[in-house]
Amino acid sequence: MSTDRPDGISPSQTVGPFFHYGLTPGSAYPKVPVTVDGQVAAQGTPGERIVVTGRVFDGEGTPVPDAMIEIWQADAEGRYAHPADGRARASNSFMGFGRSDTLADGTYRFETIKPGRTPGLNGGEQAPHLLVAVFGRGMLKHLYTRIYFDGEPSNATDAILNLVPSDRRQTLIARREGSTYRLDIRLQGDGETVFFEI
Repeated sequence: MSTDRPDGISPSQTVGPFFHYGLTPGSAYPKVPVTVDGQVAAQGTPGERIVVTGRVFDGEGTPVPDAMIEIWQADAEGRYAHPADGRARASNSFMGFGRSDTLADGTYRFETIKPGRTPGLNGGEQAPHLLVAVFGRGMLKHLYTRIYFDGEPSNATDAILNLVPSDRRQTLIARREGSTYRLDIRLQGDGETVFFEI
């Protein structure tokens, strides 16, 4: 039996069992430069200090113990650590980028500052939010979503959030519990998180 495939097509493949260890440092890979401890904002970074946490579940409601959640956010004044933003930032040490692996019970956790409103479409402003990428085994492509914050009046006028059907928006809005915001990420099934095509 020939193993040749027409037109140079190679067999499809999902991310294998070593995904978790290949993208997140730990005792096995201590020299990877990006931390995954969820520390996004150092002490002294201007802004309201918050914790963003939740659990990642698969389509059957089982916790995903080896996913990686990546966030990118603006600072407390709504400015990104990116040359395209071009505005001066209150802290040049705040990069607004972080990674968190998930624990055995699917928990991810970030310690950061609450982002400010950012420029939006047609001169408007977006509500404070985190940009989120979800990586995991068995996923050919990572998933993109957002985390908004409960109780923000500007959620009502956010152009991106308003693209989402009203009965699904709660999958993007983290509940506030003191200085902690909690949002579970459901990859499929009942209550599936809204994911965006980028």
